[in-house]
Amino acid sequence: MISSCVPHAGTDSLRTGTEARRQSHEARAGQLLDIAFESAAELRRNAADDAARLRYNKAVADLVVLMSGTGEGGLWNRPVTLTGAGRSYQMSFAGGSRYGAWDPGRFTRLVPASAVPSEFPASRHSNAGIGAAMVGIHAPDPLPPFYPPDGIAAPVTAVVGFEASKATLTLLDPVRIHAIGNHEPGGVIAADPMAALDWYRKEPAWWNGLMGAIHVSKYMSDTGLYMLQPYDPRRIPLIFVHGLISTPQMWRQVIHGIENDPSLRGRYQYWVFRYPTGNPPGYSALRLREELIKIGDQHPDSPGYVLVGHSMGGIVSRMQAITVTRKSWDIIGSRKAETFFSIVKPGSVGDRATTYQANPKVSRLIFICTPHRGSKMAIGTFGELCKRLIALPADVSGPLLGTAGNAIAIVSGAPGRLPNSITGLSPESPTLKVVDSVPLNIPHHSIIGDRGRGDSPDSSDGVVEYWSSHIPGADSERIVPGPHGSHAVPEAIDEMRRILHLHLGTIHTRHPAKP
Repeated sequence: MISSCVPHAGTDSLRTGTEARRQSHEARAGQLLDIAFESAAELRRNAADDAARLRYNKAVADLVVLMSGTGEGGLWNRPVTLTGAGRSYQMSFAGGSRYGAWDPGRFTRLVPASAVPSEFPASRHSNAGIGAAMVGIHAPDPLPPFYPPDGIAAPVTAVVGFEASKATLTLLDPVRIHAIGNHEPGGVIAADPMAALDWYRKEPAWWNGLMGAIHVSKYMSDTGLYMLQPYDPRRIPLIFVHGLISTPQMWRQVIHGIENDPSLRGRYQYWVFRYPTGNPPGYSALRLREELIKIGDQHPDSPGYVLVGHSMGGIVSRMQAITVTRKSWDIIGSRKAETFFSIVKPGSVGDRATTYQANPKVSRLIFICTPHRGSKMAIGTFGELCKRLIALPADVSGPLLGTAGNAIAIVSGAPGRLPNSITGLSPESPTLKVVDSVPLNIPHHSIIGDRGRGDSPDSSDGVVEYWSSHIPGADSERIVPGPHGSHAVPEAIDEMRRILHLHLGTIHTRHPAKP
């Protein structure tokens, strides 16, 4: 008798507790709707009433957080009657549309933009308009291709419109919709689109970059292209490729700088390529090539890609835009090339990393501090130490061990030693000589650091000298006063913005919706 009653009592208790929480949430939601309703009425009487606008925005933000956090079967994304102080609301949710409204069922989590800190607050633009600026996170299980580990973040502006007893919550995309009317308190909508980009988890970038260069195997599973925004076929993919001993986090300030330009905002979509940088550049380029093909297969309607590569990332990017054949390798000696390709099996990793076709979807390249002809640091004491520290994973070292003797010397420029990123960046690297000999047939630009000395062509960014980073015939070359990390100096960001404006003027894309 006792044992049969215990589960029953426990179930009743659980049901009662759940019901109490639901009623508490409904009561609080009714109170928040009262505040939003009264504030909206005040704004219709006086659109310049900032106090009413702030009350409305805060009530809507709290309402979204409350309702979206009530769990499955709760208050989110279903019709519900909510009662405030003597007033009842027939609450509903507007569906998504191609005109700039998000589907509320898309997001697994919504957080206020004000709760997302920024590393670069001075460049985080926001509009003090109508609505609750939010960040919507889409993190389904399993994650779709190209999603970061924590999901995709998107800018959201929530508004609640009232018509008699009806209350409708709409989630707007502030990049596409800039103003509202109808039954909402109309006007320019609140927006904090950079909060979605700031939401992504921050990492110990220098440490992870170093470990990714040394302990390659532990980071191989992370290799891939990642979207930082929901895919939009109207926007141009802007793909960032980091360099040696680095991670995609290095691009945060650059993205802030680009987004700060209102005429570029919403025209590009940001992607990053993450890879452990101890591998030979040719192998990393192969992995990026495979990822770009996947984008083309999944999104054939995408505009052409703009690739931005820093340091070794510039070489990896360059190898996406050129065609290298077995004949191309004759530049290092036809007998050496013949020896190598007599050992390498067609279709193997070694073959695919050394012969490949230009990707026709790559439409422009931006090189930043890129050692096209290598860096002397790779053959110095520092380079020698790094060569000894780097441990390649089996799926890279295995195929390369199979191309023994002279073949290894051809790939790495270092007889008797497996190639890695350091040997691949040596001025004696056969791979660099081959890549540098193949003409680039798409627009390409160089941004070069000179540590502020202004002594080009004898300059250096401290790692790469001008003779290596300079490309004769480039569409433009900008020398900026900075070190090897010049991607983040203001002059470099200004130059990237200029190039991106130029790119917009040479293509035809559909513009985001305007008010």
